[in-house]
Amino acid sequence: MSVKESSRARDTMILAIFSVVVLTAPLWAKLIGAGYPDLLQKFAIFGLFAIGYNILFGLTGYLSFGHAAFLGIGSYTTVWSFKLLSMNVLPAVFFAILLSGLFAAAIGFISLRRTGIYFSILTLAFAQMSYNLAYSVLTPITNGETGLRVLSDDPMVLDKALGVEVEGSPLGTLFGLTMTGWSAFYFCAVVLILGFWVSLKIFRSPFGMKLLAIKSNQTRMEYTGFNTRPYLLSAFVISGMYAGLAGSLMAVTDPLAGAERMQWTASGEVVLMTILGGVGTLFGPILGAATIKYFEQIFSAINDQVLSSTFDFLPELLNQFMVTITSPFVGEGWHLTLGVLFMVIIIFMPGGLMEGIGRLIRLLPGRRGMAAQQTQYDADVTIEANADNQTTTPEKVEKGDAS
Repeated sequence: MSVKESSRARDTMILAIFSVVVLTAPLWAKLIGAGYPDLLQKFAIFGLFAIGYNILFGLTGYLSFGHAAFLGIGSYTTVWSFKLLSMNVLPAVFFAILLSGLFAAAIGFISLRRTGIYFSILTLAFAQMSYNLAYSVLTPITNGETGLRVLSDDPMVLDKALGVEVEGSPLGTLFGLTMTGWSAFYFCAVVLILGFWVSLKIFRSPFGMKLLAIKSNQTRMEYTGFNTRPYLLSAFVISGMYAGLAGSLMAVTDPLAGAERMQWTASGEVVLMTILGGVGTLFGPILGAATIKYFEQIFSAINDQVLSSTFDFLPELLNQFMVTITSPFVGEGWHLTLGVLFMVIIIFMPGGLMEGIGRLIRLLPGRRGMAAQQTQYDADVTIEANADNQTTTPEKVEKGDAS
């Protein structure tokens, strides 16, 4: 088996394992108290958001604080598609991806004229402009602070033309299947798997290798005459389309779009997810997104009464003491727990949770030999990929002979 065939087989195995893990989430998530559809939907949606962000930040090193704008655009586009066309989710998702990509192309074209912190500030400025426009100036389109919601008396031209009746509170559908509960989760799960597959293809492609080369030393590439801007803009647009898709899924599972999804905190959250899981890794952003959403859901639900019952085996005075010292870390203070976890991971595992998992795997018996084989395999893949990218022309041969 050649290196290329072996690489394809390995990627197919990775995709198959990932698909099984995602689709069986309702079973294994019960073990950690997360086996209900609403939370699993968040895992899938924000995992998709983080995958897209990792294509920009993980492969190029460009840190954007403006991806919340595309998240909001995707949500608003989906709700307007529901209101004007149909409650079928496929047209809504398509238009959300398309419009998010167009906005990403416009914002990226301007922002990518700068690098480093200046690029980050520009993207943050665009995101805040989008938030303020949605909150006040564009109220006829976004409905301001109240949010945009689907109503039963909306036009829904396609549904009415096809004789589809909408009763009560309109909900997204997929050919008659209502997007609520487990059906909504499995729709999000399938989209997540497709998004992961596209990300895997990008990581393994010559395009992905060029993005990594830009991250490694953009100045050196430009000195050789290589134009990096089209590749950076492409990565930015793809990342923005992922964010728009995630925003669309939010509106699919809950037909409501609000300006709060475009706040800078949403952009900061996806940065934390990516760094927490592992920047530049395939699974890291998904793991980081699931970790943060799990903490948000589980720790925020713990109050003093729950803590008191947890420490019920202790004497009353000691029980009150434990409740007092732990209560700031749960409930409304769950961000403090997340902050402590984030600091610990950054200090001891700079590569994120994936680095910690890698360390644990390397401790297993026989892993050193397998690690050496993997290193040789990666080297062979790189050599073959470089050979595929080289083109031999008569001019190059003559120059080589002359030299």
